[in-house]
Amino acid sequence: MTGTQSRAEIGALGEQLAADHLSQLGLRVLARNWRCRYGELDIIVADDAARAVVFVEVKTRTSDQFGGVEQAVTATKVRRLRRLAGIWLGQQQDNWASVRIDVITIRIGRRRTPEITHIQGVG
Repeated sequence: MTGTQSRAEIGALGEQLAADHLSQLGLRVLARNWRCRYGELDIIVADDAARAVVFVEVKTRTSDQFGGVEQAVTATKVRRLRRLAGIWLGQQQDNWASVRIDVITIRIGRRRTPEITHIQGVG
């Protein structure tokens, strides 16, 4: 399945699976692949019930070659995500009761259906 797909295609598939997962949880997608000069936020969702905004980093893997979930997002990456989240929030009119950073890892190819791991509140 992944033999002929590029990294970009695999990443895009993972982000679509993650967005679908978040929507099934009742979260509303506000933005995907939001970019500024400092980097990119994969998915931004609203948890309307909690008046929370959630910044979601998506990591798609086809093997364990680069480590598992624990290695997917380092402390340095979390600091960068916080900075990007702050920039995004500064451009918004909404007032959020809380802000959270989540990580979703998608493991493709080991099983027939993708394995989704959703870790809430990493930073």
